Amino acid sequence: MSLADGQTILSTKGLRKSFGGLLALNDVDFDIFPGQIVGLIGPNGAGKTTLFHLVSGFYKPDHGAISFRGTELTGLRADQVCKIGISRAFQIVRPFIGLTVFQNVLIGSFNRAQNRRDAHLRCLNTLELTGLTKFRDQLANHLTLAGKKRLEIAKALSTNPEVLLLDEVMAGLTPVETEEIMALIRTINSRGITIIAIEHVMAAIMSLSHRIVVLNYGKKIAEGTPEEIANNEDVIGVYLGEERKTA
Repeated sequence: MSLADGQTILSTKGLRKSFGGLLALNDVDFDIFPGQIVGLIGPNGAGKTTLFHLVSGFYKPDHGAISFRGTELTGLRADQVCKIGISRAFQIVRPFIGLTVFQNVLIGSFNRAQNRRDAHLRCLNTLELTGLTKFRDQLANHLTLAGKKRLEIAKALSTNPEVLLLDEVMAGLTPVETEEIMALIRTINSRGITIIAIEHVMAAIMSLSHRIVVLNYGKKIAEGTPEEIANNEDVIGVYLGEERKTA
């Protein structure tokens, strides 16, 4: 974790988003530092995926600001955000039907590549990193769920991001497959890529994360180390469905 210079890589300030009468995010602030793995947790409907939509440029915030290395991102399109260096793996896997695993990953490799040769090399390296080399010529929609999850990560990685957003990449996996994805995430992070991960597999996110941000009903209710979050009364109350008890 690189915190020596105190400079954030990604920040949000007063982020707010509504859908009709529903306030999905309510003045959310956070700072992400280079080299961290940050877990983003909260009950269903807490606003986690909406936050990812805003950061990655799929939605525009109603209020507030998003910055990457001090540069304003608010209002940029998703392709512009990706070009800058923020990429995303989606919760629902959507391989490009009719294309091979190699072709799926190659598409993203052109995002920041200088030429076709660079994109091809980037694609091969990404397949190797994500354990998909042996499936490179297989049609992507023929992969198992675990394989498709790896492909979703590979597609995002192939764009050469500095920040990688992972949306429930362990959902639906067996314990063994979950451990394998956790190992992959640690390897990706060890290569200098900052990761923000939405996850409901609590044992996994507590083990992986340097810091955790907790949302509930669109508001940030806690932030800290995994140990601090595990002992936070407000967080415990949210997950147990109880009101916080005061002495």
